[in-house]
Amino acid sequence: MMAVSSMSTFAAGAEPVRHVLRFPAPQTHYVEVEATIPTGGASEVELMMPVWTPGSYLVREFARGIEEMRATGTGGKPLEIVKTRKNRWKVASGGAAEVKVAYRVYCRTMSVQSNWVDASFAMLNGAGIFLTRVDDGSRPHEVALELASAWKTSVSGLPAAPGGRPNHYRAADYDTLVDSPIYAGSPALYEFQVDGVPHVLVNEGEGGLWDGPRSAKDVEAIVRAQKAFWGFLPYERYVFFNLLVESGGGLEHKNSTVLMASRWACRTRPGYLGWLYLVSHEYFHTWNVKRLRPVELGPFDYESEVYTPSLWVAEGITSYYDRLFVRRAGLCTTDEFLAGDPPAADGDKPMNDIERLQTTPGRLVQALEASSLDTWIKFYRRDENTVNSGVSYYLKGSVVAFLLDAKIRRATGGKKSLDDLMRLAYSRYSGEKGFTAAQFRELAREVAGADLSDFFHKALETTEELDYAETLDWFGLHFAPDEKEKKAKKARENKGESASSSPAKPPRAWLGLATKNEDGRLMVTVVKRGTPGYDAGFNAGDEIIAVGDDRIPADQWSKRMDAFRPGESVSILIARRDRLQRIAATFGQEPPRQWTLEVAPGASPAQKEHFKAWVAGKNSGEGEVTRGVRADPVRPAQPGLNRRV
Repeated sequence: MMAVSSMSTFAAGAEPVRHVLRFPAPQTHYVEVEATIPTGGASEVELMMPVWTPGSYLVREFARGIEEMRATGTGGKPLEIVKTRKNRWKVASGGAAEVKVAYRVYCRTMSVQSNWVDASFAMLNGAGIFLTRVDDGSRPHEVALELASAWKTSVSGLPAAPGGRPNHYRAADYDTLVDSPIYAGSPALYEFQVDGVPHVLVNEGEGGLWDGPRSAKDVEAIVRAQKAFWGFLPYERYVFFNLLVESGGGLEHKNSTVLMASRWACRTRPGYLGWLYLVSHEYFHTWNVKRLRPVELGPFDYESEVYTPSLWVAEGITSYYDRLFVRRAGLCTTDEFLAGDPPAADGDKPMNDIERLQTTPGRLVQALEASSLDTWIKFYRRDENTVNSGVSYYLKGSVVAFLLDAKIRRATGGKKSLDDLMRLAYSRYSGEKGFTAAQFRELAREVAGADLSDFFHKALETTEELDYAETLDWFGLHFAPDEKEKKAKKARENKGESASSSPAKPPRAWLGLATKNEDGRLMVTVVKRGTPGYDAGFNAGDEIIAVGDDRIPADQWSKRMDAFRPGESVSILIARRDRLQRIAATFGQEPPRQWTLEVAPGASPAQKEHFKAWVAGKNSGEGEVTRGVRADPVRPAQPGLNRRV
């Protein structure tokens, strides 16, 4: 299969592919596209559209959004256009110097990987909008927008096209076009500079709830912290597209990122912390993935899956650093940093990556590198059994990065760290080179000055449990006792009872089922392996109706568990595919939370120094880490470098 790439060479000043985008009725969710394609006098030209977008490893079939495609030649003469594959078309150009191809794209998927158009704004991802010639990706591409009447401006990470016309952009090649989302609407804009480099925060949908100035100030702090880490900014301008649309997610691009969040997130500490972690994660990709990448991720084949075992580096290491940089930027406390991700729902507690991993049964089924290779068929297609059958390369990759960081620090007496490994990797393999899995492991050995092959084999290639003892010892951390038991013990002590006295509140019953209230029906959503509910034979999709002969209202399941005790056997009435049946179950006791990280009360001065150096971004006893693996503050643009995880 041939793929659009930047491998062909064009002379400077080659005629660009020109796209005009129009929004005559944005409330209908359509963008009208007119593409002018140079033919070089060929009798026919073949066009394509990507089936996936860099950074999101799922075949999304963007061509399904196209309608009413037609082609014209000189003087508007209709030309034959034939669809030859799901994402390819041939135009009988008949030797004309250029052809025009017009089509409409339906844009109503509110996700960072897709396209959205409505009366308020448009957010366009190039992979799902723009056609190009097959094997002609190095040719420049221009985009001009004719805005809807209610919109004020457009914003993109692309540079302005020659001539200075508003809403007119130019990409050096097709890779750059695909990797440069375009926003159009009436946003709140916040601009700041770091070392003379301009940055823009584009807030869509503040709605009087989101604190724009505060968010811009905190984004700037994250930029400064990460710039200090790498030593330079590899772009001439950067755009943060922050869509406050009651959705979630993020996708990085070479000189920009698209973020989605709730405007209410700014009103709570957990919600705002989650947003800061998202900003930090996507921005770290500016270096790790967009310029430093696994070798398999370039040049792009936009028509086929691209397999790599190294997404744990691309996403896992990035996940390790996202919260760390929010702490280094002074935007969260040490306790918040150690606590992990903020709760997703009211009443929940923060959960760090180790706890999330250790409570995922699938960690014992799927190895980390296998998770990376399977991303095309598993990661974006989660189901009720995913927690039992697989592990996320984001999640386990982050934990492995934590262990690797400590291992390097211990091996070098605190003189080197994962920070140094990442900067060395950038100096050796950024740009068009990319790194292999073996080369990254070898770099780690070089930085640590020690053989890490056993560590990598166990952590990446097997499903063996990870060992945290060495890492906790180096940083002076420990896993805190379960909060419930701590409170019960304190209550007993306050009453003058001995530690062996019975708890004031007996343990409650537990089946380990995840449930939800679905229109007044108590539905089972997930059944984790190794729980009493799994052993009893519950299925996702079961409706729980009664325990014994007593009905359980959909909002009372958790409360009813207080009435039963571990070890008690019951008969539970369910409806499965609308057929009533009973399941015999024996309640267990919910396992205590045993993976909560905190600084050990008895940490030694050396351990405290190690912890302080880690959080501050220093090497123990060495002062500030030497920054900058590049002498130039801005890397020159290079074709074919628009890689993303």
